[in-house]
Amino acid sequence: MEQVYHILKSFVDPVFIIFVFLLISFLLSLAGAKKRSGALFLLLTIIMFYGFSIKAVSNFFSYKQEKEYIVSDPAEENKQLDVIVALGGGVYEINALGKTYSSGATVLRLTHALRMYKQHDAKYLVCCGAGHNGLSNAEVMAQMAQELGVPKERIRIEAKSTNTYEHALELNRMFVDKKIKIGLVTSACHMKRSEAQFRKFFSSVTPLPADYLYASPAGTPVLRFIPQSQPLLDNTLIFRERIGMIWYAIKDI
Repeated sequence: MEQVYHILKSFVDPVFIIFVFLLISFLLSLAGAKKRSGALFLLLTIIMFYGFSIKAVSNFFSYKQEKEYIVSDPAEENKQLDVIVALGGGVYEINALGKTYSSGATVLRLTHALRMYKQHDAKYLVCCGAGHNGLSNAEVMAQMAQELGVPKERIRIEAKSTNTYEHALELNRMFVDKKIKIGLVTSACHMKRSEAQFRKFFSSVTPLPADYLYASPAGTPVLRFIPQSQPLLDNTLIFRERIGMIWYAIKDI
């Protein structure tokens, strides 16, 4: 079932959608009698590609996805938490060097988790996530946390989980007390689905988003309407996360 889920996610990738439309446009253009249809599909593809590639559109979708977490609550900032949970954002290996490196998302999440660990005077920092052939997400984050001053005895490693639901499931197995106060650290785009999974097992879950795709408009306005690769990537992440939310909702039926 997980393989089907990953295949479905790839189908909503903007790059894949654009590829399909370009392919259809090409096939239609081969048929002399259907040149108008081919031109129409090609125009539609150009419009889609432009829309997916501009900051104005990606920022709109980003805000819709993350708006629940674009808030400032002084009471939450001083709240006592027992455990800070950092969800891994990916690691990768370079075999020639024999090393495992953390992705940019993992670094952002861990540094924010360390800040929250100190700010909320938490008892434990939990690093979550499996890996591939080398070190896991959890192990890489734990190493970084120790190097940045967190005592080894305060760090818990959960290196079995491979998806959002398993993150919550494994934490449920780690802590007997279901009333502990958890501070959940992940990207804002991923927070809604993550929070829903953790609330299945724990009564007190405080979302602590580490980073946002949304950004308040700034700089030269015209640049927001020039196609760029970063908005295309942001839209891809949002679409994949939406599919993930739908998939989890279906599984819960």
